[in-house]
Amino acid sequence: MSVIILLLIASISVAALFLAAFIWSVKTGQYDDEASPPVRMLFDDNVKSKK
Repeated sequence: MSVIILLLIASISVAALFLAAFIWSVKTGQYDDEASPPVRMLFDDNVKSKK
């Protein structure tokens, strides 16, 4: 029975850690740019100059 309690505490701790990481990433602006990632692959990174 004590193993179940230990695993329950461990799983709640891991879930709280992931929740804290998600909240931190939202507050620091990781999910602000929603428009450009789907179309980013359509643009070339290498700009060729015309001579």
